[in-house]
Amino acid sequence: MAALAARLAPCLAPGWVVHLVGPLGAGKTTFVRAILRALGHTGPVKSPTYGLVELYPVSGLNLYHFDFYRFATPEEFYAAGLEEYFDGTGVCLVEWPEKAAALAPGADLTITIEPRPDGSREVRLTASTPRARQCLNRLAAP
Repeated sequence: MAALAARLAPCLAPGWVVHLVGPLGAGKTTFVRAILRALGHTGPVKSPTYGLVELYPVSGLNLYHFDFYRFATPEEFYAAGLEEYFDGTGVCLVEWPEKAAALAPGADLTITIEPRPDGSREVRLTASTPRARQCLNRLAAP
C-alpha cells in the first residue's frame, strides 16, 4: 500500500477529492499516512474519527483528512460546517464518505480497500473525473 500511495501522491493537486472505502481496520488511515509520507510529512498522522478533520500542510498543499464514521445522518456534514473545506483549494481525503451520502462532494478517485483472509489487502482504484483517469493511466504505464 505504501508503494501505491507513493505513486499516487504526485497526482494530487488542489481540488482533488479522494474517497477511501472499506471496513473498519481495512487500512484507510494507513493509506492516508503513506500518502502524507510520500509527500514529505514527517510528523504524526492520527485518525480524525473524533475531530472529523485533520489538516496537513505539506508539499505546497493543504491536505485535509476527514473521517465521517461517527455521522448518524448525512446532514451532519453540513451541521459540522465541513462543506467549506471542499472549496477547491485543498486536497480532501475522506474516510467513510458513504456516511455523508449525496451531501458531500463526489470523488475524483475512490480507493476501495478490502482485507483478505491471509492478511493482505485488495485495493481498487476507480476514477470518476478526467484528471483521475489521467492519473490512473500514468500509474498503469510501465
